[in-house]
Amino acid sequence: MPDGAREPHPLFRPGAAELAARVRDYNPHSNSALIEAAYAYALKAHDGQTRRSGEPYFTHPLAVAEMLAEQQLDDATIATALLHDTVEDTGSTHKEVSRLFGQEIAELVNGVTKLTNLELNSKETKQAENFHKLLMAVAKDLRVLLVKLNDRLHNMRTIRHMRPEKQVQKAEETMDIYAPLAGRMGMQWMREELEDLSFKVLQPEGRSSIMRRFITLKHETGDVIPKIVEDMRLVLSAAGIPAEVTGREKKPYSIWRKLQEKDEEFHRLSDIFGFRIITRSEEDCYRALGVIHRRWTAVPGRFKDYISQPKSNGYRSIHTTVSGRSARRVEIQIRTREMHEVNETGVAAHWSYRDGIRFENPFAADPVAWLKDLNEGLAGSADPSEFLEHVKLEMFQDQVFCFTPKGKVVKLPRGATPLDFAYAIHTNLGNSCVGAKVDNRRVPLFTRLRNGQSVTIISAPGQKPQASWADLVVTGRAKTAIRRFAREEEREALVRLGREFARVAFEKIGKKATDKALATAAERLGLGEGAEDVLRALGATEISGEEVVSTLYPELTDSAQPAPPRRQADGVIGLDPGQAARAANCCEPLPGERIVGITWRGRGVEVHSIDCPTLVDFEDQPERWVDLRWGVGESLGTHAARLCVTMANDAGVLGRLCSLIGEHNANISDIRILDPKPDFYVVALRVEVRDLQHLLRIETAIEADSAVTDVVRQRNSDAVRTPASAGI
Repeated sequence: MPDGAREPHPLFRPGAAELAARVRDYNPHSNSALIEAAYAYALKAHDGQTRRSGEPYFTHPLAVAEMLAEQQLDDATIATALLHDTVEDTGSTHKEVSRLFGQEIAELVNGVTKLTNLELNSKETKQAENFHKLLMAVAKDLRVLLVKLNDRLHNMRTIRHMRPEKQVQKAEETMDIYAPLAGRMGMQWMREELEDLSFKVLQPEGRSSIMRRFITLKHETGDVIPKIVEDMRLVLSAAGIPAEVTGREKKPYSIWRKLQEKDEEFHRLSDIFGFRIITRSEEDCYRALGVIHRRWTAVPGRFKDYISQPKSNGYRSIHTTVSGRSARRVEIQIRTREMHEVNETGVAAHWSYRDGIRFENPFAADPVAWLKDLNEGLAGSADPSEFLEHVKLEMFQDQVFCFTPKGKVVKLPRGATPLDFAYAIHTNLGNSCVGAKVDNRRVPLFTRLRNGQSVTIISAPGQKPQASWADLVVTGRAKTAIRRFAREEEREALVRLGREFARVAFEKIGKKATDKALATAAERLGLGEGAEDVLRALGATEISGEEVVSTLYPELTDSAQPAPPRRQADGVIGLDPGQAARAANCCEPLPGERIVGITWRGRGVEVHSIDCPTLVDFEDQPERWVDLRWGVGESLGTHAARLCVTMANDAGVLGRLCSLIGEHNANISDIRILDPKPDFYVVALRVEVRDLQHLLRIETAIEADSAVTDVVRQRNSDAVRTPASAGI
């Protein structure tokens, strides 16, 4: 539709003119014909559809459009609000919307439709993936999120008409995702209302309790808000400071949350009432602060200057808490009119109009920069739940401001540590951090930072992040970096171990494990496209070396494949003719050990080493005992033995261990890293050996390595006491 067209649409309704007039009130140059056309199109598309309340469905998109008009947004956003459910719920198509209303509006409608289809209320991992998609979906145009937030707000206002289980589902989704997003965008009024509407559904008794306490408090003390407002007006007027003063009760959910956090009684809370002083200039803000602090006693530790250090969403204000009438603590916010407008609309201020032109508020945050700030540091989050954790942390936490030695300000969430500070400056600085100084005093890395402190990070080139650091930090950026480094370290260790497994497997058939051969194996096994992919899988024991070799050289492995572990009872003497014997899982006896058998009806004989603790259970059943011994030649077969090796966490140690076992002609059939620590770890090995002497020689060789501190043969004495599934 050409700009400036004023032809009324054939489906014009009086409501369309009223909405268009409301938009013209703040934007005289608005394209009213566009808005009226969108109104008429949506009205026709939703004809015959009703909401659960019984109202015509069109009342919903119209309400969303009116809400956005109250926020003084542009024509495209208002039209998108009217059309946002047409493609999803009617026969309309993206192509048709694009033809009638232009590509910009069609893309906005498409973006809102995608958000609606994300189903953010699903399980945690899926919720995390969808939230990631949500931010990606709005990355092109944040107006998509503005429409969706207002859409959700209207749905929450009318949620009583939904089924109870659906109400809970939507309220949880709103509390987890949409309310914090509104707050992160700077739309604090919307966040508070979304939280309170969700609170009413999720905790109806808790909300009613707060409301009853408010009524009781008013009955006991009277309505103190008008009195305190008048007190402030008088002192500001006497100081010659023109200002608007307002007061309000905090929302029930806000009070409930503080009761839970501070574990205090209702009457002791200092944040029940909030007051706002709006001045003409930034200078008057600080003058007003001085007047308030001279008149009433300031509460220590409750002062925040977001004018000199604004939040990333453009929020600016001075916050202070004073002890007012009857020694009651009250919170006061001081700001200019321009700051207040941005604080009310947040990032949305970028699209607001005044007198027909885009209002260039100097405090409005750039939406592109806002999204970049929100997504910064998340590129390395392999786990979607980490992404969700990061963004929730960034949205919910209040901020503290600390300084580098050169005076640069670093913004962090409340509760942040020097490690958070280091990672906020640069990932490499965080990774190499070995200590910190706060205000020139050495402090532990778990120290909680406070506003105004100067922080110096001490680093060392050889330092690496420790897994335990993830519990010391609170910022998503730091948690993501620490976990990413741990994943990379684990992958490198698995690749090193896998390379050793590959070398042994290839040498058995007289071949070399070249990167080209391994890359081919990775592709054939569906593990990736590079040698490292198959080496990682080998190191993680997801595949065996024999599988890799047989994939590449099937003609060689058929004859070269080692015989399976010989575990039949050919060399066990003392069995009756035709009687079968099986090794006990609990002790896994080896040739060279004294053995005894326990008979099981229909299952043959279970063979135990004579010192197996399980035999205690059969002391009162002597008729089931069978005296056995190993026969000559049994040592030619192989048997499984398990070792637990404690070794230093140094480069190359695990590779040496595997090589050493291979040099003693033993095969590792399984390997697990049980207890990784920064300085050592425990490795559980399953080794195929000939007999007890073979195992003892391997243990002695392992113990001789300077990096090994302990070698223990492990037996599963707690195993289920039934015959093992495999024979001896």
